[in-house]
Amino acid sequence: MVKSMPHFRARKQKSGKTYYYFDTQTKPRKEIALGSDYREAVKKWLELSALPAEPSEYNFEELAVKYETEVIPLKANSTQGTNRGDLKKLRQFFCEPKPAPIDAIKPKHIYQLLQWSKDKPTTANRLKRTFSHMFNMARAWGWTERENPCAGIEGFSLEKREVYITDRVYRAVYEQGNDALKDAMDLAYLTGQRPGDTRALTDRNIQDGHLIIRQNKTSAPLRFIIEGELKALLERIALRKEGFKTHTSSLLVSQYGKPMSKQMMRDAFEAARLAAAQKAEDSGDAELAGEIKVFWFYDLRAKAADDVADERGEVAASKQLGHASVQTTKRHYLRRGSKVNATK
Repeated sequence: MVKSMPHFRARKQKSGKTYYYFDTQTKPRKEIALGSDYREAVKKWLELSALPAEPSEYNFEELAVKYETEVIPLKANSTQGTNRGDLKKLRQFFCEPKPAPIDAIKPKHIYQLLQWSKDKPTTANRLKRTFSHMFNMARAWGWTERENPCAGIEGFSLEKREVYITDRVYRAVYEQGNDALKDAMDLAYLTGQRPGDTRALTDRNIQDGHLIIRQNKTSAPLRFIIEGELKALLERIALRKEGFKTHTSSLLVSQYGKPMSKQMMRDAFEAARLAAAQKAEDSGDAELAGEIKVFWFYDLRAKAADDVADERGEVAASKQLGHASVQTTKRHYLRRGSKVNATK
């Protein structure tokens, strides 16, 4: 239900088609079918809600409802959460005090949107991208013939994260972590995968001597040969899991044998990082303490890319990260620069 459209419900069927309903708010619960055509459903909803008149043109709230109902569910789970957060902010900007007509949104309003959220430039750029996709969907649905107002409006320039996690920093945090965090850090580093993808791995991902990974964000399939340190890690994980009374198929489990959640991983990592930084400060190594404090768990993906690139080349690093282009790896993950020889 959307606040500005009370009693309006939308349900997507197994066939992929979305049907709309009017909730009468009675007991027992009764709903009036409004059909599958969104525009016609809104007309009927207006009549049943006894609102004064049908809007003369599509507005942002109508677009937000349809986008949230029909487009967002088709995306990866992690992207769905981000999109819904973006939609909340976009509604605040384009629907207060009342929803803006789609055709009334101009390039200047996109610039104002960026300025409105400029204190968080990464978020501002993402809001612009989300709106742009929404507007393109509105064009595809025949809701507007206008050019996308995002065209020609540049987002904020973002500095590339340059932090490289040295073995010394990695070891300092690793030694302060519990067994669950050590497993998580090793698995993230040895595979170079995103935290969410490592948490999603189960025993079923181990097949015919390979660790099979299908990335949630891109659906890129990868097969890691189980050998060397990766083999030792998986054996260590299996042995630790045997010590718990209850079994879970998840590879990464907490200190109590439960599947490791995002919050569990974050709490364990932040505790280990804090303890490692404090230990470095107590020993008088302010430089190491500073390097530890700027360490993010996600930096392990970049560390893996850099280390693989040094040993086997940039193409190998790109393949390990699941990128279709080596340029993506170089642009976002290779932070140390290429190895070169002196002139003489």
